[in-house]
Amino acid sequence: MESVAVSVSRRGDIFGGVFHGARVLITGHTGFKGAWLCEWLLSLGAAVTGYALEPESDSALFSQLGHARQIRHIVGDVRDGDSVQRVMAVARPDFVFHLAAQSLVRRSYREPNLTWQTNVAGTTNVLEALRHLTDPCSVVIVTSDKCYENLECNAAFRETDPLGGHDTYSSSKAAAELAVASWRRSFFPSGHPVRIATARAGNVIGGGDWAEDRIVPDVIRALVQGEPICVRNPNATRPWQHVLEPSSGYLALATALHTCPGELRLDSAFNIGPNEDANQPVRQLVETALQHWPGSWQSEAHPLGPHEAALLQLDASKIGAVVGWRPAWRFPEAVGRTVAWYRDVTGSLVSDVTRRTRADIHDYEAAAAHLAIPWACGVAVRAGSGHDG
Repeated sequence: MESVAVSVSRRGDIFGGVFHGARVLITGHTGFKGAWLCEWLLSLGAAVTGYALEPESDSALFSQLGHARQIRHIVGDVRDGDSVQRVMAVARPDFVFHLAAQSLVRRSYREPNLTWQTNVAGTTNVLEALRHLTDPCSVVIVTSDKCYENLECNAAFRETDPLGGHDTYSSSKAAAELAVASWRRSFFPSGHPVRIATARAGNVIGGGDWAEDRIVPDVIRALVQGEPICVRNPNATRPWQHVLEPSSGYLALATALHTCPGELRLDSAFNIGPNEDANQPVRQLVETALQHWPGSWQSEAHPLGPHEAALLQLDASKIGAVVGWRPAWRFPEAVGRTVAWYRDVTGSLVSDVTRRTRADIHDYEAAAAHLAIPWACGVAVRAGSGHDG
């Protein structure tokens, strides 16, 4: 992996500079994806307010990066509608990124009510709080690629495909999408100062994820302990992408909503997925990781375990057509960067973790600029004809 430096002058063009000095509210900022998004926004000069539960452990990326001292950190639960409204009033956001969620499929089998309350009622609480805003605000609500009715037909999902979900996590994300579409039509008509898009990202990997029942944290824990990696579903295929890929998609969508008020196609749902070569089985992810950190793995497939889809693919052509977004890192780079992050920061101080995380952010920005991806070159939206979603 070649590291590419990003000059200060170049960084002023990132996302057209719209986040410099902007007030940004992130729900779920103590989670894995939230912490990466928060760090990127801080590097762009945003004033960040975070609203979330406390991280589950001191090893959480939020804690490793020392974010509690760098942002307005508010502890709370999105299931508490009154609290969400108070936070919205305090933050007075120019941008909102709603990431707070119960995001684990297997946990959703154990705690289905919690999953639906957090993912559906939590989302409607955010929508209700947004109704009280009178100034312009661009909103990206993050759902999941698992929101589709997955019949495993070997076809990539498009935004117009039916929503559904076998497990309670997937169905809760489908319900959240329906809620956003309903609230948008009912309360945020064309011309309203609040504009809302939803983002359905593929399976995300990257440094700092320590969640239960996720393959990369399982890989790293086993490698650190010198044990074989136990792989639950080695043949399950997923659209793997580094966490900076969907993060750039969220930021690009928010930028476009902010700078293009007449572009009505933006107020809709968008898939954010990797290049086709990143649709790989779990075994390939593990074997690629082992090229960077030697070890071994073994299959622990259990036919009586809870249902998990064997095949999931995304068609991300709409966000490419409407916003000009596309991936910047291919599958080997995403996996290599992920493993290298864990190897580099084990036992490190906050300053070292921050330096390593920002290095990945800067290198990703440079890779996107090299590919002339619009957000990395100061362009929010390019002309195109995406399909409606």
